Amino acid sequence: MATYECKKCGMSVNATCGHCNAALDNDNLELPDGRVVQISKCPNGHGKIKSPMCCGEDMSCSLQ
Repeated sequence: MATYECKKCGMSVNATCGHCNAALDNDNLELPDGRVVQISKCPNGHGKIKSPMCCGEDMSCSLQ
């Protein structure tokens, strides 16, 4: 399960899909301009989200 954590305050979030309740997988998405952003995606194909934000910054998730 993707667990995002705020580096400033320590808040953490576990992410699941709202359609099927599956734990989201951590992944990266390469944008057309070559930048890479961290995302979480449903293992059952229901979609993906960008990392959540806390304290005005993107929360991070360890790749496993």
